[in-house]
Formats: sequence, C-alpha cells, structure tokens
Amino acid sequence: MTIARIRALNLAWWLLPAVFASSFVTAVAVGAVYLSPSQVFVALSGQGEGGLARDIVQAIRLPRAILAAGVGAVLAICGAMLQGLFRNPLADPSLIGVTAGASFGACLAILLGAEVAGAFGSLPMVSIAAFCGGLTAVALVYKVAKGINGTSVATMLLMGIAVTAFSASLVGLMEYFADNEMLRRISLWRMGGLDAASYPRAFLILAVLCGLLVTMPRFGSSLNVLLLGESQARHLGVDVERVKTTLIVFVAAGVGASVAVAGSIAFVGLVVPHMVRLWVGPDHRQLLPLSALAGAILLLLSDTLARTIIAPVEIPVGLITALIGVPFFISLLRKNKRSL
Repeated sequence: MTIARIRALNLAWWLLPAVFASSFVTAVAVGAVYLSPSQVFVALSGQGEGGLARDIVQAIRLPRAILAAGVGAVLAICGAMLQGLFRNPLADPSLIGVTAGASFGACLAILLGAEVAGAFGSLPMVSIAAFCGGLTAVALVYKVAKGINGTSVATMLLMGIAVTAFSASLVGLMEYFADNEMLRRISLWRMGGLDAASYPRAFLILAVLCGLLVTMPRFGSSLNVLLLGESQARHLGVDVERVKTTLIVFVAAGVGASVAVAGSIAFVGLVVPHMVRLWVGPDHRQLLPLSALAGAILLLLSDTLARTIIAPVEIPVGLITALIGVPFFISLLRKNKRSL
C-alpha cells in the first residue's frame, strides 16, 4: 500500500465519522422549527424543561434521522458488496430485482387496501408486503441463475433485468386500475420518503445494519480475492458458491428492509461505494465500513435538504438522491464507455 493510499485511509477514517456526527446533529436541528445545537443536546439528554424542543426532537426528528442514517448505510453496504461480487463499479442492488420486487409487493398491498398493523406494531402491511416481494424476486433470480456448475453471475444479471421489467409492467397495470387516492399513495411510495419514520422502523433497519456490520470482516477478504476472478479465488481457498449465496441473501434482506421502511431510494447503492472506492481504493475491508458512513451521511443530508428546500412542503428524498445520482452515473458511463 502506497503512502498516498495510507494517508487517504487515515483521512477518511477521521473525516467521515466527524461529518456523520455533524450531519446527524444538523438533521435533528434543522426543520420547520430551527433548534440550536444546545437545544438538541438538552432534548436528547432529557434534562431540563425541553418542552416543545424535546417533543420535536424525540418524537419526530430523532427517529427520522436514525432511519435516514440506517437506510443510507444499508444501501451503501449492499451496493459495495454487489459491486465486489460482480466485479463491476456500475453494479447496483436493483440489478438483482430486489427493488422491483419490493415495489410490486408494496403496490399490491396498497391496491388491496391493506392497512392492518404487521408484526412490528406500527409497521403497516405495505412494508411487510414490500419486504416479502423483494425476497421473492431475489429467490426467483437466484433459482434460475443457480445450475450444476454453480451460480452464473451473467444469468443472475439478465434474470434480474427480466424480473425488474416484469414487476414494472405489473405495477403499471395496478396503477391503471387504481383510484386517485391509491395512485397518489403508490406514486409517493415509489419516490421514496422518510416522512413515516418511527422508532419501530428505525430499530428494524438498525437491526439489519448490525447484521451487515457483523459480517463485513468475514467477507471483506473474500471479496478482495474475488476481484482476481472466480477461478483464482477457488485456487486460493475461497468457497465461491458459499460467498455468492450468502452475499445475495444479505443484500436481498438489506435492500428489502430498506425499501420496506423508506420506499424506493435510488442511486445510494451505486454512487456511494464508487466514490469511496475512488478515494480509499478497492480493499473491501476498508471500503465496506467507510461506505456505510458515507451512505448515512448522504441520506441524512439529502433528507435535510428535502425537508427544508421548499419548506413547509417536503420533497420525497428519493428524488433528491436521484438528482444527485443521475449526473454521477452519466459521468461513470462516459469514463467506462471504452470497456462497456
């Protein structure tokens, strides 16, 4: 490792946690009612007469900030895992169909008018249907891609495209038959948003994030070896099929849970890992945790911007991340057009 790379890593491990902390405080402080950092800390500590500030922080902004940080971190980790697995910086969690499947499940629940509470109390049936739809789509993709000689990455990608197109057509058919109220709910859900944030949703995504963080040291080295190619990885003692299967399951669970609690939020899984890779290099032992921090920062700042840019109206945060991600994606295509 070169001296420049070591310096970049040291800077990243110092800068990203500091930016994350300031972004979190900003997300809690900024809104229709501005709160000073001191008011935020008093409200979080529960000391003194918090009054209105305490109610705003503890009941509204804190669970929303936790949810934004958790969803951003999960999507970024899943994106980094898939880019390492497919050995392609343009890979995105939506490529394996999980986002499209989750969208189909949520739209079906909305169309059927499912409003009953689910297993997590305040999590509506729409979220549970989205999670089940995402896992079902990935299971279908994986079943088709898995053969006698192992799991074909090319087949998985092609099947993911097919599932995405099929799910999109079904969602379009449901939108055609939906009434105005259901159509608006479907449209807003597909744009992605954190306005329905609650502590059960935040704790759910934190539980998924903890599971991913625990497994990161285990798969960092394997993903590094996979960069050399599957045959070389097998010769070096990596159980390639087991790594593929486990990573796909974790990515499906992570993205499915994120879509279930926050809707479809685009480009976080694509943009964040690639930006961090350009900064600190391709070592997944460093890339995965740093991507988690950067993803949390991106979604915290995007949600703060979505809440304040035309306050008191809130813009769906998925639109903000798409506005950031599309120009970056185009620049990636231009840089990689010779190899595509």
